[in-house]
Amino acid sequence: QVQLVESGGGLVQAGGSLRLSCAASGRTFRSYTMGWFRQAPGKDREIVAAIYWRDGKTYYADSVKGRFTIFRDNVKNTVWLQMNSLNPEDTAVYYCAAQNSPYYFNNRAYDYWGQGTQVTVSS
Repeated sequence: QVQLVESGGGLVQAGGSLRLSCAASGRTFRSYTMGWFRQAPGKDREIVAAIYWRDGKTYYADSVKGRFTIFRDNVKNTVWLQMNSLNPEDTAVYYCAAQNSPYYFNNRAYDYWGQGTQVTVSS
């Protein structure tokens, strides 16, 4: 069965960097879009980045464009989110998600979700 295991969250000071990982297992994900979402207290869940596994095409929310990078590792079957120039507004629980659809670059529900990892950015 599909499993998404996240790691890499933690506390970082403003301006710092953090890399999140999502280890995907249970399927062949070549036909999947892999997404990173976040939800801050009192706010709606929002997509921050996504990648279509087959061709590597990416999507970024305007709020993170130029600061975050999503990429995949075919050997490790892992999706990464490199976060640079972090600010307190990036504080949220970050979730990895998977959807068996191409270019699923939207806030609609994905089929599979990780457990979430807390990212806290101090000012």
